[in-house]
Amino acid sequence: MSVRLALHGHVAPKALGVAALAAAATLGGCANPAADEALVAQTALIGMPKATLLSCAGVPERQATVDNREFFTYRSSRIVSYPSTPPLGYYGGWGWPHYGYGYGWPSYGYEVNSFDCEATFSLRNGVVERVVYGGASGGSTRLSQCYAIVQNCMALIPQRTIKPSP
Repeated sequence: MSVRLALHGHVAPKALGVAALAAAATLGGCANPAADEALVAQTALIGMPKATLLSCAGVPERQATVDNREFFTYRSSRIVSYPSTPPLGYYGGWGWPHYGYGYGWPSYGYEVNSFDCEATFSLRNGVVERVVYGGASGGSTRLSQCYAIVQNCMALIPQRTIKPSP
């Protein structure tokens, strides 16, 4: 009977809905809160006074001034290394060969990942006007590294709440 209903289109929309919910739950598990907060910071920090920015983000790595605009650039980077498992193979020497882990020398490697972010704050008349992110890393990995730059400043911003419409 279920085959007959599927052919008439009664089960297919229900199955499609269940599949969509499963996909949404799976993607929700991949959420990156640090990346989300870094995106929010690009608008939340607009209007922050220069003195407050310097107190929460520290002294910038580079800075420039053009007319009444200042540009503060901060950089954050980290390297993460994961050892790979040793291979299963032959080792030995004089006499009988033995089988086990490794080859008698470190023949396994490491997975090394580098994450970086460069955040440039544009200030006009001593107030943050714009925040731009850049760096060699891409996507949410770069954004999560950018959060390391703006994290202390975001702690000074009042909590955002969703207000119901009247």
